[in-house]
Amino acid sequence: MTQYHVAKSGSDVQIGSADQPFLTINRAAQVAQAGDEVVVHAGVYREWVKPANTGLSDQRRITFIAAPGEAVAIKGSERITGWVHQYDAVWRVSLPNVMFGDFNPYVRTVEGDWLVQETSNEPLKHLGEVYLDGKSFYEALDLAELTDPPRRTEVTDHWTGVPQMVADPEQTQRLWYSQVDDEQTTIWANFGSADPNTELVEINVRRSVFYPIVTGRDYITVQGFELAQAACPWTPPTADQPGLIGPNWAKGWVIADNVIHDAKCSAISIGKEASTGDNYFSRRRDKPGYQYQLEAVFAARAIGWSKELIGSHVIRGNTIYDCGQNAIVGHLGCVFSTISDNHIYNIALKREFFGHEIAGIKLHAAIDVEIRHNLIHDCSLGIWLDWQAQGTRVWRNVLCSNSRDLFVEVSHGPYLVDHNVLASPAAIELFSQGGAFVGNLIGGTLYKADVMDRATPYHRPHSTEVAGYAVVYGADDRWVGNIFAGPGGRAGPGRQAYGSSARWAGRAAYGTAVYDGHPDSFAAYLASVEAALPGDLEAVIGLKQAAYLRRNLYLGGAVAYQRENGAVVSQVGAALAVKLSGDQAELVIDLPPEFASLAVPLETSATLEPVRLVGAAFEAPDGGPVVLDTDLLGQQAAGQTNAGPVFGLRPGANSVQLW
Repeated sequence: MTQYHVAKSGSDVQIGSADQPFLTINRAAQVAQAGDEVVVHAGVYREWVKPANTGLSDQRRITFIAAPGEAVAIKGSERITGWVHQYDAVWRVSLPNVMFGDFNPYVRTVEGDWLVQETSNEPLKHLGEVYLDGKSFYEALDLAELTDPPRRTEVTDHWTGVPQMVADPEQTQRLWYSQVDDEQTTIWANFGSADPNTELVEINVRRSVFYPIVTGRDYITVQGFELAQAACPWTPPTADQPGLIGPNWAKGWVIADNVIHDAKCSAISIGKEASTGDNYFSRRRDKPGYQYQLEAVFAARAIGWSKELIGSHVIRGNTIYDCGQNAIVGHLGCVFSTISDNHIYNIALKREFFGHEIAGIKLHAAIDVEIRHNLIHDCSLGIWLDWQAQGTRVWRNVLCSNSRDLFVEVSHGPYLVDHNVLASPAAIELFSQGGAFVGNLIGGTLYKADVMDRATPYHRPHSTEVAGYAVVYGADDRWVGNIFAGPGGRAGPGRQAYGSSARWAGRAAYGTAVYDGHPDSFAAYLASVEAALPGDLEAVIGLKQAAYLRRNLYLGGAVAYQRENGAVVSQVGAALAVKLSGDQAELVIDLPPEFASLAVPLETSATLEPVRLVGAAFEAPDGGPVVLDTDLLGQQAAGQTNAGPVFGLRPGANSVQLW
């Protein structure tokens, strides 16, 4: 193993040793081979690191690590001085276009498939950004806005009609505008009372911060850095998906213990590459995006999408915030990965653009992906699993203060959601089937829908090999040992989860009454099929799938599925609150005496009913049995437990440090 060093006092003509360090991290990234380590010393490195070589295994990685105890930042921005005062608080700077190379963020816009525009001629925002002392500005549509900004109001969610979190009130002061000609890029900005020539002013210059330009650079570790301020583009599942950092269609990356912020769109990408489709709907208009996304699955198989070549990444212990689209995004390339112990917040709150691919974590084809013990709050949407959530496990996470917590879309299972706190007003949305929800605390509404106009793939267990595809009939879900706090369960003022949206009205509820009318066993479902014969598809297309519910606790007006086995219902509210302070989260909840009467046996692969369409059991990624014996705090139980995500909950007042 060779250890290379990088320092601000170094030179790229040196050999990269401790006493003759390189000046740039990218120089080290061109020479480091499997088994080598790159140690980066204190300073701000304004560059795009593009690893040229590949690691060979977990034992022979290429490792990039910040020197112990030293603060190292890698930025996609440049510091800009030479601002000229124009009028009022507005300043101007002109920059030669050559400083941007072949990627000028003030020409490139946020665009692509699944981006939502109110009109076809609505102006698109640019990938550029202006920062004052690390705080990003808002882009103005014309120069006049810098001194006469329009009134900005709360934005309504396109899907639900829910009023979203109010945008930053400082945006009326922190505005920028740009114009680009053949020679130069000119930027105007309203800096308020600040002098941009004495304060730290930065602008986006590079697309990414740490991202190979070729695929197949495997087994690379990036650890201990601040990674910030990149002009990364919109990343839908039908496009190339570059992020601020990511492997670019490879295997076995570890991205750990970093502070990552201010990605224009997505911070960490573990997604697809361009050859399997790159915004073809937006460019060609000949097929719907759904069809191109379906084609991408088969195109990926043709270029080696498999456990042997792609995925198995570890994203662990990072703090990710202030990104426009996602903290973590991935289609296809995310398979077999683990996302754990990350703190994710302030994602998509600026509301400068909107689309169907926005969430703290947004994954398509999350096959055998584990999302474990993350704190996700103040996001437009917390976790969104879209297409092919199979073998996926979401457990021991804390989600709160989001517009919506968990959305699972057009998937067929089996997927597992256990021992989480989901405390936002809209807690769970299911446009899917084949899920198992065990031991969760659900503080908001549950919404369930079938999807009969989009058939999506399912796979052979623990494989990317496509086994078939199907529409979503709804249900085929399991609910065991959960606590539903109900509309009377929240501490302090709340808000109606879905407003007056006609699309959602009457279709979201506190509790599981959304399953009323579904049979309560597979045998009962088969009996309904028998009764509908003779026929084939027409005999089953309108039938409701089974729902398996037992031993859930319903509080404060939450309503149980009418055929549930062993439900405990109390009209007493839970006074539920999740208190956030820095990187800490505390659960406060009052539980009624009836809580003690509900004993929940441990659920396992043997007790959770296999999913119908896929014909697969709930298993661990290695195909072995799964035993749900660990709570949110990591405590294990040998036998039956109480309902909810923490085994030590008791009747009365509870205060639990979750994070």
